[in-house]
Amino acid sequence: MEKTYEDDEIEIDLLELFGEFRRKIWIILGVIVLFGGVAGAFSKFVLTPQYKSTAMVYILSKETTLTSLADLQIGSQLTKDYKIIVTSRRVLNQVIDDMKLNLTYKELLEKVTIDNPQDTRILSISVEDPAPDMAKLIADKIATVSSDYIGDIMEMVPPKLIEEGEIPIQKSSPSNVKNALIGALLGAVIVCGLITVQVVMNDTIRTEEDVTKYLGLSVLASVPIREGEKPEDKEAMISSKSKTKTAPGKSRKKKGGRAS
Repeated sequence: MEKTYEDDEIEIDLLELFGEFRRKIWIILGVIVLFGGVAGAFSKFVLTPQYKSTAMVYILSKETTLTSLADLQIGSQLTKDYKIIVTSRRVLNQVIDDMKLNLTYKELLEKVTIDNPQDTRILSISVEDPAPDMAKLIADKIATVSSDYIGDIMEMVPPKLIEEGEIPIQKSSPSNVKNALIGALLGAVIVCGLITVQVVMNDTIRTEEDVTKYLGLSVLASVPIREGEKPEDKEAMISSKSKTKTAPGKSRKKKGGRAS
């Protein structure tokens, strides 16, 4: 593999790099399986499952009529304001007090997600909690408290609760499969990165072609691999002989900043 160092740039023989990946494919696959299994097990047995329940409210303005386009546009604009009001400190603190939750305002805020489907005046209030029934109760309570608060502070028709939350059956997070895939990808990146560094930093002469390429010497003879001998043993022998028979002024690191 030819590596040249010019102007702080390194050129790598991709064919040799891919060949190294192929030779160590079982190590790569083993690391991928290991990291994926650890990440999946951590997600399943360590992380706390979360369940999501969603309540929906419908936004109305005081003078809303179904035939008035202006009123519909006003209602759509108010929806953006309501998204902020629903998660305001006053609303969530009242929910905490009414339900006697052992949570702070910020902790409850992290559980709440407000969404407004495009081109609608509907707010969906979603709450995640380890207890499915508690997720439903909190979502319904936030919808009720925020509706009353909006009606008082804005002197408008309060949002109407059109759908209460349901007790979720399946968890919304974490995704064991997704976390396992992320762990496997991380393992692949780490092991391939280490192999790449090893190939780049390896400046030993391992084949007859390396002797000609890097030392400028001709190979007069080649000793075949004997029965029972490993290719690595032959490469080590070639490397040791090349170091003792290197011509004066010749080395793997050539003049002009070139090195293998």
